Amino acid sequence: MNREFKQATPGKVLITDITYLPYGNSKMAYLSTIKDSSTNEILAYQTSDRITLDISLDTIKKLVKNRRVTLTKDAFIHSDQGSHYTSPTFQKLLKKHKLSQSISRRGNCWDNAPQESFLDI
Repeated sequence: MNREFKQATPGKVLITDITYLPYGNSKMAYLSTIKDSSTNEILAYQTSDRITLDISLDTIKKLVKNRRVTLTKDAFIHSDQGSHYTSPTFQKLLKKHKLSQSISRRGNCWDNAPQESFLDI
């Protein structure tokens, strides 16, 4: 990926991350999003009060079920090295839907900066 997030082809480079959303009296919600890096459009999202693997899996499932989303044949998902994205279950789901995967380098926040800063709150 080499940090070349802005490509001229919508539906090719998709970026994902989970954002922590504190609320109320010490409560936490989680928002998983998939963003098209070309258009900056959120193509799929999932919220949860638990940060389990399901939040990431459900976001992918919503992406592939969304009939308004057209992905290229060489589309791929880029993420950080979080346990959700390195999980064999997550990777198997991507393969099932013919999505390739790109993962940022260890300890390099710039490799996923466009998604990390999406909801910088």
